[in-house]
Parts: sequence; C-alpha cells; structure tokens
Amino acid sequence: MTKNSLLDAAEALLSEQGTQALTLAAVAERAGVSKGGLLYHFPNKETLVGALVERVITDFDELIESFVDDTPGAYTRAYVRATFEILTGEARAYRRWSAIMAAATDPALAAPLNEAMRRWHGRTEPGPDPLASAIVRLAAEGLWEVVSHAPGLYDEAQFTALRERMLRLLDG
Repeated sequence: MTKNSLLDAAEALLSEQGTQALTLAAVAERAGVSKGGLLYHFPNKETLVGALVERVITDFDELIESFVDDTPGAYTRAYVRATFEILTGEARAYRRWSAIMAAATDPALAAPLNEAMRRWHGRTEPGPDPLASAIVRLAAEGLWEVVSHAPGLYDEAQFTALRERMLRLLDG
C-alpha cells in the first residue's frame, strides 16, 4: 500500500461523504488496509489531512508549470488554463480541492494553502497590465469558490467563454 493510495481513499471519502466521514478507520477500510497499516504512514488524522493539502498544492503547481510558455503574462495565462483544467477536466478535481480544504480547519493544516495563495496571488509579472493579471487570477479564484458551492451552474460552453474572456483580458 502506497501513501498515494491512502490519500486517494481519503479524498474519495471526503468528496463523497464530507468531512465527518474522514476517520482513520474509514480511510483504512476504504483503502483495504488495516488501521495499523494506515497509521504506519499517517500516525494521526492531522498528518493525513496535511498530506492531502500538500498534494493538491503540488499538483496545481505542476499543472501551472505545464502551461507556462514564453509569452508576456505567461504565469497568469498558465494559472487560468490550470484552473479551467481542474474545473472542467474529466476528473472535476475541484471537488477534491473543496473537500480537502474543508477538512483543513485547523490553522496549522491550512498554513501551506495560505502560503501557496500568497505565492500564486502575490506574484507580479511583467506585461501590458500587471493589475489585469492580478484581477484575472482573483476572478479565477472566485470561480473556484462559486463552482465548489454550485457545481452545475456553468455548462461547458459557459466555461469556455469565461476562460477565453479571462485570457483576452490579459492582452491589454
């Protein structure tokens, strides 16, 4: 049993049943391991939630990097593309993010996300309009929040239109 398999089981529980379902016993059962097997990797629930938070941050950072190119405003363009990949991709990964963030209620567990937010949104980049870059990243962040509370609000065509408009706003 790998750590990632255990994290996958925890994510599934959170996404399907909410934070109240996230117990070490439930994660072990979902993963098909003994509670002792789970405790070997994650000695307590806080360690498990911390690992979930770190994984979603790392995954988003890697997705952003996969979209970065050499154009002006490249970081924000990549941020927008990564956001829409998560919101509209097959996995609809925003559900996983929402569930994990809900589980990270302890300020210490939320600290890595807070730091990532400072990094993602505190960045200024050269380009035609650095303020537009900040506004577009904030709009993308707001879209995450809305979609996490109202998943069916936008259809594919609306998501496409929103993404394209955000990217055009970066053209100055």
